[in-house]
Amino acid sequence: MSDALYLSLWYPNLRLEGLPDKLVAVLDEFAKHSGEPLVYSATVWPVNWSESPVFQQVYGRRGGSAPADGQMGAEPRLAVEQALETLYDDYAYEFQIGWNLWEVETPEGLDPRWVRSPRLVRVTGFGPLFDEGAYEQDGHIRIDFGNDTPFLEEEAELDSVAARHMEENVRQLVELTAGLEKASEATARLLWSELGESLAQRLAARLGQRN
Repeated sequence: MSDALYLSLWYPNLRLEGLPDKLVAVLDEFAKHSGEPLVYSATVWPVNWSESPVFQQVYGRRGGSAPADGQMGAEPRLAVEQALETLYDDYAYEFQIGWNLWEVETPEGLDPRWVRSPRLVRVTGFGPLFDEGAYEQDGHIRIDFGNDTPFLEEEAELDSVAARHMEENVRQLVELTAGLEKASEATARLLWSELGESLAQRLAARLGQRN
């Protein structure tokens, strides 16, 4: 059963005015760890997640459909500047960026195969009053990696090829999380799942099935 995977980052005494630089540092780090250098979209949420966005800009992305003006993504600093032009304590600022991982693809009528493909990751910076202080639990910045399927591929045959690709994905995740912490000067980080299960323990159990 797949689970949603997140990384939360916290910063000591972070003032709202310092959030843009932290977001740029986090977004810039993806290009150094098999991610894309340009931001796909930016969305600003007021008060809590049940409200409608007050700002949304889709820049497009490589490998996807380009918008009418042909622009294919935005530099992280530009996207952050546009979304955070006006800072509010009770707003959340969300950005989507691509990150490449090995995943199993099953073309119709063909055998499953491992392909390296991009997935969209959501990077969200929280104002201190958004959703009644959600940052205390979710982090000043939260990275939503999507489901954890690429790290476990529980439906795939567990042979040496699968194990190698899964381990490469996990190594890439470890290097990225360490890079994000260092680049943005976070003082605390937490890799966690929606169901509360440890990815490391699930991976160990999965690889143990080969024995």
